[in-house]
Amino acid sequence: MEILLKKDVANLGYAGEIVKVKAGYAMNYLVPQGMAVVATPSVKKQHEETLRQRAHKEAKLVADAQALAATLSAQVVEVKAKVSESGKLYGSVTTMDLAAALAAKGLNIDKKDITVLGDVKELGEYEASVKLYKSIKGSFKFNVVAE
Repeated sequence: MEILLKKDVANLGYAGEIVKVKAGYAMNYLVPQGMAVVATPSVKKQHEETLRQRAHKEAKLVADAQALAATLSAQVVEVKAKVSESGKLYGSVTTMDLAAALAAKGLNIDKKDITVLGDVKELGEYEASVKLYKSIKGSFKFNVVAE
């Protein structure tokens, strides 16, 4: 069964895409949750017209995401944390801490889009990746320092 996604669905597709799924998944979960509509011929025709109109907006979003990725790669964020005498952190640095540190530098990134590469349990320099737009990802380095 073909459906038109209204929202991004993990491991399935992005909003505005037409994908094939099993009928039960579509009718019992995606459509009632408001994540998709059944792709009838009229819905497909309307979707094609919307895609034509949205093409130049898409190019701008991709360019903005690539510019933000370049800005992020040049950033080194400093995160303060409580540390024991041996250099171990009390707890760990979370994506919420990183999102707050980026916001302090004027970069508003949702904590859900940040992925820390590895565990952050000690002082030092680490790397995190950020999902910016569809397949465009950026990364930045951050230093964990004693508070």
